[in-house]
Amino acid sequence: MGPQPEYSVDEPVRLLEGNDLKALAKYMKSDSCRNVFLMLGAGVSTSAGIPDFRSPETGSGCNDPGLYANLARLKLPYPEAVFQIDFFRRNPVPFYTLAKELYPGRFRPTPAHSFIKVLHEHSLLHTCFTQNIDTLERRAGVPGEKIIEAHGSFATQRCIDCKRPYDDEKIKRAVINSDIPRCERCNGLVKPDIVFFGEALPVQFHTSIRSLRDADLLIVMGTSLTVHPFASLVGLVPKGCPRVLINLDEVGNFSRLDDLVLLGKCDDIVRELCRELGWEEELDREWEATADSVEGEDRLPVSENEGEEKVSDELDRITKDIEKSLAISEGTSSPGPDADKPEEKTKDKDNEGKDPLDKNGLEQEVPLASEGKL
Repeated sequence: MGPQPEYSVDEPVRLLEGNDLKALAKYMKSDSCRNVFLMLGAGVSTSAGIPDFRSPETGSGCNDPGLYANLARLKLPYPEAVFQIDFFRRNPVPFYTLAKELYPGRFRPTPAHSFIKVLHEHSLLHTCFTQNIDTLERRAGVPGEKIIEAHGSFATQRCIDCKRPYDDEKIKRAVINSDIPRCERCNGLVKPDIVFFGEALPVQFHTSIRSLRDADLLIVMGTSLTVHPFASLVGLVPKGCPRVLINLDEVGNFSRLDDLVLLGKCDDIVRELCRELGWEEELDREWEATADSVEGEDRLPVSENEGEEKVSDELDRITKDIEKSLAISEGTSSPGPDADKPEEKTKDKDNEGKDPLDKNGLEQEVPLASEGKL
């Protein structure tokens, strides 16, 4: 017999026929793609006019400074103190001044958010992991059970002392009226269930990451992939699962055979993808359905680009409001019971290739504010 052909049992089988949107769309329409997972960061919401907190420039592609850069000029011990739990106990005014400006209902979901709703309508969406606390996924019509808010959100709130939940309408009225909500049971401060520095990530985040093993496709949008453990999720899908990065800049390690990197604005790329899928009319219909989602004062961008143009003015105005509130509250707030308590230290133990599911849970390295948005 002649020489036998060599076979490698470890040789991967490619699922995408190319490295472009056409190949991705064809795979998404195939029987092989049934469970689509998403990972969202700040860049998905900047076109709504929501400032990017973290970077020197906003994730919208503008040359406007992020909110942290603006907060640096205020009388805060450091800009991130707005999201530090011990500082919040001593002086909740800066946070609630900020919350009033960025509270849910004041911004319209973006076409990228509506794309997630379209995925759900096609029975493809398994889970949407988001670092964002703006609840725009919910406001776009994505069912709450499909969303994992890894860093919490404004959707619920509770007392920071006795943990009693607080009524949605009551906190909304308090925020609008510039009042500081307090617990009706123990008079403790009430805080939205967003993750501050020194706080653990939601239990739901830890329990849901196991489902990534069932992923047929992972789409990562608008994130720097520098905040752990969230960034580690990229490495938890099966090795043969196609992974797609949609971002202004190339980040992370997308070097697998079926990885696809698409650079540009999230809204633009998802529109091109929907065009390839034959879903563009559905995308437009879902986004138009969000036109009435803005409550109260009209802060609704009339076009997909107008929100980005408003970011710079919004940053200046928000920062000035916080500066004024600090001047008013300076010297009036007293340290809370945990004012001298050292901040909880956490570590990042998760890297791609190491499965954190074998541990008792992931540990938080950086809270939501560091990803860059509220």
